[in-house]
Amino acid sequence: MAFSRRMRVAAIGAALACTALITPTVAAAAPTYRDASAPIPDRVEDLLSRMSLQDKIGQMTQAERAAADPQTAASASLGSILSGGGSAPEPNTAEAWADMYDEYQRAATATPLGIPLIYGVDAVHGHNNVHGATIFPHNIGLGAANDPQLTEDIGRATAEEISGTGIDWDFAPCLCVARNDRWGRTYESFGETPERPTANATAIDGLQGEALNAPGSVLATAKHYVGDGGTTGGDDQGNTEIDEQELRRIHLPPFQEAINRGVGSVMISYSSWNGLKLHAHSYLINDVLKGELGFQGFVISDYDAIDQIDGQLGFTAEEVATAINSGLDMIMVPNDWRKFTELLRGEVENGHVPMSRIDDANRRILTKKFELGLFENPYTDRQFTGTVGSPEHRALARDAVRKSQVLLKNEGGVLPLAKDGGKLFVAGKNADDIGNQSGGWTISWQGESGPITPGTTILQGIRDAAKGTEVTYDRYGQGIDSSYRAAIAVVGETPYAEGQGDRPSGMGLDQEDLATLKKLEDSGVPVIAVTVSGRPLDIAEHLPRWDALLASWLPGTEGAGVADVLFGDHNPTATLPMTWMTSADQQPINDGDGQKPLFPYGFGLTY
Repeated sequence: MAFSRRMRVAAIGAALACTALITPTVAAAAPTYRDASAPIPDRVEDLLSRMSLQDKIGQMTQAERAAADPQTAASASLGSILSGGGSAPEPNTAEAWADMYDEYQRAATATPLGIPLIYGVDAVHGHNNVHGATIFPHNIGLGAANDPQLTEDIGRATAEEISGTGIDWDFAPCLCVARNDRWGRTYESFGETPERPTANATAIDGLQGEALNAPGSVLATAKHYVGDGGTTGGDDQGNTEIDEQELRRIHLPPFQEAINRGVGSVMISYSSWNGLKLHAHSYLINDVLKGELGFQGFVISDYDAIDQIDGQLGFTAEEVATAINSGLDMIMVPNDWRKFTELLRGEVENGHVPMSRIDDANRRILTKKFELGLFENPYTDRQFTGTVGSPEHRALARDAVRKSQVLLKNEGGVLPLAKDGGKLFVAGKNADDIGNQSGGWTISWQGESGPITPGTTILQGIRDAAKGTEVTYDRYGQGIDSSYRAAIAVVGETPYAEGQGDRPSGMGLDQEDLATLKKLEDSGVPVIAVTVSGRPLDIAEHLPRWDALLASWLPGTEGAGVADVLFGDHNPTATLPMTWMTSADQQPINDGDGQKPLFPYGFGLTY
């Protein structure tokens, strides 16, 4: 049938109407930043173009979970949440962590722009905030093992356990070079010279994996930039008083290596360099780190550290502007994050902080969020939840403990011990204590004594290894007599972390340890001293009364690794990552400084 002119016009009108209906759908195509196939720089620029100043300031702000619940964080456009040491959901299980993390991401991704959070934790020797996680030896022990592949493998295992709880950012590894053992963070250092911290930057490869968006990968952090291990007197958050040549020779190489390995973030040190706080040091951050070293990731402050720039309590607008203009991209303001966002907004609006600096910070942060795949996969990868504290990871930790034991004395070949026949006596406050052998940064910030998380104590490891021997244990050495073929004293330090761990005065054993040791020494049986500590101890005057000395550092949850060395299942291969002082009066004592040590850097016996 032929169409009339009116029918043709009607048909054309209907077609145009259909087109009009279709056109809005085309116009509403997903923005570039939502397109997973688009190049990341294009996605970043597209997202930036859609963000308000408040959105951008939010991305630069990191709050503590206890100070910003998921809805609060989302409504303030916060870019990041952290759990400080000991800040955990209730109950403190891997599943509860995963559920909590997913709540934050659900809230964040439901906002108009849907920018996911990045969540940070101090997983410095395993996922140490989480009950039941595998606790690996602290860095000083891994420095003693001097096995970069082992450190990488531990980084990988840690990343899997972190991923299983949803978390996507680890404030590790610490690449400090500890130059004074009085410092309470000495155990966070792989060694007193730049070689071992630099070699063990392989932790970054383990944490970040083949690609940041690959399963089980998390963002790593090189910390604390720069010179925190070189402060005068070993004073935590103190002043590193050295020239630039020494700063570059001793403290900078591990950070250069971290950047070579593609580390995603760098955390700035609380400390000062020749009187100027690092958080205000534009030369070291903008010129050296971002310029000369070519760091492309983002820079994070330490916990409330911008508050220390002017030395007065409470951070000011001037401190905020100084920190941002000095090159910090994200500020860790755990509780006062609202004040920070208000002050930063004011400093941008009055011209003290240029928008170019705000945009640069956001580019760096958003690039890592895109690289992590958070826009496509913001929720916990639950295939890894079951890896938390898994037998495979505990076996790796036990191997790390074996490889970290430094044999310093072995008079008459008293070690290795036979596994059967006769009786063994075990004593000391650190023999049967998971908390003590794990040290600080374990479940809580400073750590604590007692059965704080599942694991194998050194005593249990000895009992399991010596099944054919009668093993008697008394913490204080009560009941020892000459009928025992040997006595093992597990002594040393109790847990501490930064600040509380500084030892400006004595560095020796406490009165309980000395009293316990005296009972063993007076019995006449061979005495094997095992030191559980975060640093070398002042023990030279006691050493002649011991037949053997084994430095166990802070082995973590797998105490059987200590027994593996005591009984010869593993030949001791570790060497000292720190010079062992003859007296605490020698501090600082370091390789090549001309002082006579009790045991030199790199010393270690074998069977």
